[in-house]
This record gives sequence, C-alpha cells and structure tokens, in this order.
Amino acid sequence: MAEPGHGTTNNIGDKIIEHVANSHEMIHLELFGVDLSITKHVIMLWISAGVLLTLALYATRRYRKEERPVPTGFANAFEYVVDFVRTGILIPTMGKNHVMKWGPLVMSFFFLILTMNFLGLVPIFNYINHGHGGTTATGNFTVTASLAIITFFSIIIAGIAEHGFFKHWKNMIPGNVPKPVLLILIPIEIMGMFVRPFALTMRLAANMTAGHIAMLAIFAPIFLMHNAYVGVASVTLNVGITFLEMIVCVVQAYVFTLLTSVFIGQSIHPHH
Repeated sequence: MAEPGHGTTNNIGDKIIEHVANSHEMIHLELFGVDLSITKHVIMLWISAGVLLTLALYATRRYRKEERPVPTGFANAFEYVVDFVRTGILIPTMGKNHVMKWGPLVMSFFFLILTMNFLGLVPIFNYINHGHGGTTATGNFTVTASLAIITFFSIIIAGIAEHGFFKHWKNMIPGNVPKPVLLILIPIEIMGMFVRPFALTMRLAANMTAGHIAMLAIFAPIFLMHNAYVGVASVTLNVGITFLEMIVCVVQAYVFTLLTSVFIGQSIHPHH
C-alpha cells in the first residue's frame, strides 16, 4: 500500500509552477515570426483593465453629468484615493505645477497595479480555461517590465520637456565635479538610468509571485500527509497569509507609484 502523499510531490510542484508561470497559451498567435500568443497573464491584464475602466466610469459618472457634483458612496471612496495619491505622492515629489501633467500616468499605474494585485487573489479566476488561468498579472516579469519601461521613457521625456534636450542630460552630472571623478561618475549615472526600471520590475513581480508560491506551498502538506490536523493548520495559516497578501497588494502598488513619481520628479527637479 502506498504511503500518504506517495507520488504526489512532483504533481504539487508542477501545480505551483503552473499557477505562477505564464507558459500556458490560451490562443496561439504568431505574426511575422513573432510569438504574440494570448496567455493567462494577458487575459488577467485585460480583465483588470476592463474592471478598472468600469469602476472608474461608475465612480466619475456624476462628475461627467453634473456641474458641481457631491460624491457619495463609492465615488467618495474613489475620490479619497485619488486625493491621497495627489497629496501624498505627486505634490511632494513633483510639485503642484506638474500634477496635472504627470498625475494621470502615475494614478493609472496605482489603480491598475492595485486592481491586478487584488484580482490575483480571487479564486474564481483560477478556473479560466479549465484551471490554467488566473494568478496575478503583476507576477509576470513581462508585465512589470512593460510598466517600468513606460517609467523609463517618462523620466527622459519629463526632463527634456522641463529643461531641453542637452540640459536634461547635463543635469545628470552634478556641477563643480573634478574631471577625473567624471570618469567614474558618468558610467555610474548611465547604469543608474537602467537600474531604476530594473528595480521596479523585480520588486513588484517578485513580491507578488512569492506570496502565491507561499500560499500554495502551505496547502501542499494537505495532499502529502492526508491528515486532518495538518489540513486545519494549513488552512488557518493561509487565511492569515491571505490577509497579509491584501496588505502587500496595496503596499506594492503604492511603492511602484511612489518610486515612479520620485524618479520623474528628480528628472524635473534635478538639484532637489
């Protein structure tokens, strides 16, 4: 007779990898030799964008219909979050004069990342395409890298728009620096340009992926040991981790948004 859990270890490992990986294709698509297949993370990104657009339109419907609307309910909560991003992130890092210019981008980052993070915790999305869908889109390095690339070019555009093309690149180097030091400082500054988006990419994706792996790993002993007490302990731990993941969802959206705003603000105000 087989021992409890015998032969299931590899299956559990495969399930964990399948859940967090992006290898399963839902729709195969290739254009000019480039693989543009629709994967589960792409589907989750589309769903997140659709949910966010729907909620945003619903929350702002009175603003589009009335001249002086009084927000209530969900609209009031939505306005509170927008005001928090504006006063807590945008104004301190960019200044009031640049909020209207860069606010839409930064707020879009915050709300989209927040939506993707939370939808990744909803179990029903795991049943997309017979159990191959779901998981968190922000756990995909391609998704976070795409957001970071937008940040990378936004930093350059903001600096050029504020100071001009040549002055922007000149601002990267502090004034009154001895020329020998420039031989070291210039390569460091160039590396820093690419380290910033890389850090944004890795921080967000790694944190969101780690949470899901931890939750799945804690469930694994249930199938390995077939013990009721182990099952109760695993479920209890995962309830706690789920609440922790909800906090992480908010924190990671906030951190990505804050760093993006800080980097753009540094390009606008290089000497501050």
